[in-house]
Amino acid sequence: MKSTEFSLLPDDFFLVDVEDDDTKEAYKTLSPSHTPVMLLSFAASKFTEDASNYFKQLFGLGGVDWRMLFLLALRPGATAAEASKTFGVDKGTVSRSVSRLTKGGLIVSGDLHANGRSRGLFLSSSGREMHDQLLAATLDQHHFLMKGFDEAEVKVFCDFLLRFTANLEDLSK
Repeated sequence: MKSTEFSLLPDDFFLVDVEDDDTKEAYKTLSPSHTPVMLLSFAASKFTEDASNYFKQLFGLGGVDWRMLFLLALRPGATAAEASKTFGVDKGTVSRSVSRLTKGGLIVSGDLHANGRSRGLFLSSSGREMHDQLLAATLDQHHFLMKGFDEAEVKVFCDFLLRFTANLEDLSK
């Protein structure tokens, strides 16, 4: 199936001409400035690394740890499997985070679900306090990152990302 069946953009939109320094042979490759997938991947990797370092330095929390606290504030009772799917990381990584957060008194496990294998996870009162501190730091970070964007642009940006994510989920099927 040709890619243009899905997108109105021609292949050349995403490509750039380059030349091999040794052979002087010309060829095409992805353009870093015209390939949204590449830009998003680079930005996401950089953001995840920087945010993880930031929250590790300020709060002693790893990358999955702070995401778990935000997820449980948004969806109390979420399971480790749900977190794994939401974050796009393996269950082992989430389980290690759950163990750290539980030992740190930031989350608690609920009753065993009917499936006999999983438990819902919830913020403890200490976890809620930590969430609130994270939230303040995150809002500062978001305001900095959205510098130069107006409200309408941020809404459009979010809409683009939501549509992109939906396409990504369809691609995974």
